[in-house]
Amino acid sequence: MTILDRIVADKKIEVAQRKSIFPEAYWETSPLFERPTKSLTARLRKSASGIIAEHKRRSPSKQNINSSLSVSEVSKGYESAGVCGMSVLTDGKYFGGSLDDLNLARAVTKFPLLRKEFIVDEYQLIEAKAHGADVVLLIAAVLSREEIRQFSLLAKSLGLDVLLEVHNLEELQKSIMPSLDMLGVNNRNLKTFEVSLDTSRSLADKIPTDFVKVSESGISDVAAIKDLMTFGYQGFLVGENFMKTNDPGQAAGDFIKQLEA
Repeated sequence: MTILDRIVADKKIEVAQRKSIFPEAYWETSPLFERPTKSLTARLRKSASGIIAEHKRRSPSKQNINSSLSVSEVSKGYESAGVCGMSVLTDGKYFGGSLDDLNLARAVTKFPLLRKEFIVDEYQLIEAKAHGADVVLLIAAVLSREEIRQFSLLAKSLGLDVLLEVHNLEELQKSIMPSLDMLGVNNRNLKTFEVSLDTSRSLADKIPTDFVKVSESGISDVAAIKDLMTFGYQGFLVGENFMKTNDPGQAAGDFIKQLEA
C-alpha cells in the first residue's frame, strides 16, 4: 500500500465519521455558506507572478516544516505580499492541518482560499464552502472520471473554482471536462514523493488553452517559474519554500519582487 493509498483509506473513514455527527444540512446553515466567492482563476489570468502560497505545517515527505506560526499571521503576510491566493491544508493526520485553519484564514483575509485536501466525497465540498473556501482541489489519482465530473459540477453550483491535479498523461486525458477551471500538474509523484519539474514541462502542451495551467510542488526559485511560464503556466503553487522560513509572508513578498523585476 502506497502513502497515497493509506491517506485515501484514512480519509474515507474520517469523512464517514464527520458526516455522522455533522450532516450536510448543518454546514449549509453556516454564515459563510452564502458568502460570494472570489475567483482564483480570474486572478491568475491577470497576474504577472501567479503565486499561490501555501500554509503547510508538515507532510509525509517532511515531518516538520513549520508548526510554530499562526495561520492568521501567515495568511495576512501572504495577502500583504501580493500573492494571488492561498492554499490551506486541511488534512490533520498527515499534514497537521484542519478546517479551523481555513476559518481562521478567511477571518483575516479577502483573497481566494483553496481548500487543499484529499476530496473523496461530495460532503467535503459542502464543508469547504461552509468554511470560507473559494477553490477546491480534486486529485485525479484518487478519483474516477465520473467522480471528477460529479464533484466538479457540484463545486461549480456552489460558486467554487475547481483545480484538478494530475501527475501524468493518463490522469490528464481521463480528466479534461468543461466543469474544471484550472489544471494543475503536481511535480511530486504521490506514490514515491520524488519531485521533477519535467513533469510540468512534458504535460504543458497536452493541456487545452481553455484552462489555466498550474504547476505544483518542487518550485523553489524564480528561474524555475520563469522557465515554466514559457510553457504556458500561469499559476505556481509554492508551499515549503515559504513555510520553512520564520516569516513566510516576507519570503513570498521578496520572491514576487524578484519574479517581477
